[in-house]
Amino acid sequence: MSFELFNLNKPLANAISDMGFTEATAIQLEAYPAILTGKDVVAIAPTGTGKTIAYLMPIIKLLKYSEQKHPRILIVAPTRELVLQTVGEINALTKYANIRCAGVYGGTSMKTQKQVVYDGLDILVATPGRLFDLQLSGVLRLQSIQKLIIDEVDEMLNLGFRHQMISFMDSLPQKRQNIMVSATLSEEVEEIISQYFEEPIWVDTTISGVSTDRIEQSFYQVQNYHTKVNLLKNLLFTNEDMQRVIVFVGSRKMADKLHTQLCVLFPDEIGVIHSNRSQNQRINALVKFEEGLHRVLVSTDIAARGIDILDVTHVINFDTPQVPGNYIHRIGRTARAEKTGIATMFVAPNEMVHKEKIELLLNKKLIEIPFPEDVDISDKLSKEEVSTPYDKDYLKQKPLEKKNGAFHEKKDKNKKVNLGGPGKKKDMKGLPSKRGSKKK
Repeated sequence: MSFELFNLNKPLANAISDMGFTEATAIQLEAYPAILTGKDVVAIAPTGTGKTIAYLMPIIKLLKYSEQKHPRILIVAPTRELVLQTVGEINALTKYANIRCAGVYGGTSMKTQKQVVYDGLDILVATPGRLFDLQLSGVLRLQSIQKLIIDEVDEMLNLGFRHQMISFMDSLPQKRQNIMVSATLSEEVEEIISQYFEEPIWVDTTISGVSTDRIEQSFYQVQNYHTKVNLLKNLLFTNEDMQRVIVFVGSRKMADKLHTQLCVLFPDEIGVIHSNRSQNQRINALVKFEEGLHRVLVSTDIAARGIDILDVTHVINFDTPQVPGNYIHRIGRTARAEKTGIATMFVAPNEMVHKEKIELLLNKKLIEIPFPEDVDISDKLSKEEVSTPYDKDYLKQKPLEKKNGAFHEKKDKNKKVNLGGPGKKKDMKGLPSKRGSKKK
């Protein structure tokens, strides 16, 4: 369906045209009229289907010019990268409109962001932590908020932002429109919906919550970490089709370790991103990857949601995600904008149970690729693998042995009974009287 059928105002229609959009996606078709009603909306759609544009179009269309300082639209996102991306799309959509927008997030000067908020905004995009900080500072007031949009709320809860979320939601005006946009929903998210949303309109364009038809999915059985490194190096060295690759790992420490090892063989081709990197480092890593200066981006799950980088040819799950939903978010970085992509997973023996849960979620078996004969299989285990028990019986507690304990006789001096020191005398009942008591 063409965007012309949305009856957009001229500034918004021209902006959509400049962005190169011609046909609307399913989530845009269903969410747009639902949000225009002013009722609470919960929109569920797979990654890469244009969820951000879906909620921004009706919001921007309804937003009237105002000179008031306090923001009227609040968008909360889990990561700094998603905040920056959302601000970028808002700026593109408001190219021909006079709308003030800014993003606030941790890792940068709070003084600068306080000044931006103080100068006046129409739309504020924020991470939960920095939003909470600005509220405490007193410079940010939310009494004028008309619409609250929560993007990827389940990821915010995973990152430990529940307290901040509940705090700012309780401080917002009761009369407002709540919009929640996500690729998946957990039970904890549903509890928040039931508590804060009033008879929401549900928009669900997923098929069993998953849409991966355009992604070729497979896995290798790999013995250990060092063998995974050998396999990854081999694939990057021999496969010329791997032009833009995201490699997902399970921890920040492993991301840095793998980045260092790959840079030896592929200097100036590898970037890394995780939450311990500075804001400038994270932005530069994304820019270099998006512009093709880096061929590979090593990342934790921080880049698994909301990061819209076109033409990602391959996603490699170096570690098998323990949460099946995270697998969906990871592979959703490829095959965006109706394109195709390839997703490969390295599965160690102790990760097979996680792979089976992923297959259960997908309702299909992943294709196993035979391990290449020219790749060295290492017998060496990483520190993490050495310290990780592979025997499930380690969870069982051993019965405590009964012990009599140590026993010895007290010394004679410790056997004495305290009968009261000097100056204490016993009253008629045989109890010591208090010092300074009045004489009767």
